[in-house]
Amino acid sequence: MAARPPLHPDGPLSLAMAVVDSSTAPLLLLDSALKIIAASTSFGRAFDVDPDGIVDRFLGEIGTGEWNRPQLRVLLEATAAGDAAIEAYEMDLKGARQGVRKLVINARRLDYSNSEPVRLLLTVEDVTAAREGEKEKDDLLREKAILLQELQHRVANSLQIIASVILQSARKTTSEETRLSLTDAHSRVMSVASLQQQLATSRLGEVELAPYFNKLCKSIAASMIHDPTRLSLKVEADDSATNADVSVSLGLIVTELVINALKHAFPGGRSGAIVVGYRSHGPNWTLTVRDDGVGMPKDAASATPGLGTSIVEALSRQLHARIQVESIGHGTLVSVIHSQLAAVQNPSLSASGAA
Repeated sequence: MAARPPLHPDGPLSLAMAVVDSSTAPLLLLDSALKIIAASTSFGRAFDVDPDGIVDRFLGEIGTGEWNRPQLRVLLEATAAGDAAIEAYEMDLKGARQGVRKLVINARRLDYSNSEPVRLLLTVEDVTAAREGEKEKDDLLREKAILLQELQHRVANSLQIIASVILQSARKTTSEETRLSLTDAHSRVMSVASLQQQLATSRLGEVELAPYFNKLCKSIAASMIHDPTRLSLKVEADDSATNADVSVSLGLIVTELVINALKHAFPGGRSGAIVVGYRSHGPNWTLTVRDDGVGMPKDAASATPGLGTSIVEALSRQLHARIQVESIGHGTLVSVIHSQLAAVQNPSLSASGAA
């Protein structure tokens, strides 16, 4: 039980004492000079002191003086004066036998009437275990992120080795059809390797798309554009960012659309340019790949979709986006459009068009 002076049972102080007595949480009742009027049994148990023995002592005198904290004293004095109230003030307390503990302090001034002395009710919560648990969780998450980055680096390196083997096979084959297929496969593997490298260097969940697309397009150009003076590949993107999963899907779409343009838009050594664009407005965004090549063939609508087209359509459906293909004078514009309203109205929105 909390120590208490003799009082009239109906007085305000008796009510405060009853609160202290009945509390299972560590409580102190202080006067305006920060002298202890009463301490709950739970306070004595939590901080290894005799509740009766600390009555009429100042807060700073508890234990070996570990409660003598200037900042806490200033806050309590301001609370007693009615100028403040302590809300979840966190501090470290170093006891003689219990080591360093993390505490959360709350304090309230008890106002009954002008004739009553000022009282402070101080509550203490030991959050040491909770903070240690949070630190362990943060350490595990940090370790997981490091391991994931290492895995992504290893995957990217393995993909580049596979791409090199494929390219060597393409150079050795005598079949033009096989060579084209292997070269196509090499480009796809290299683009996926580039995506993995991007993810491995991204420390946060958000991926900035402009530098992401720039690095991806440089990788594609290095493996597929043999004469940069004839064909150019550039990026025009705003400062949008998205999470890693979405960025992978967008990167794969860009890869397929750029490969498609390089394969079909510039036959016979024709020169030209391919531009990858990205613009967003709130939750809505548009990804574009345009070229100034020969344009779509007249029988494009009746042509059997290839692997690239199937990949782009599947990824667009996954992103709840639609595909729009347009002829723009001399060239083609492919847009992948995400509209929040359309996605809400039809979550399984399918993509249409050709890649």
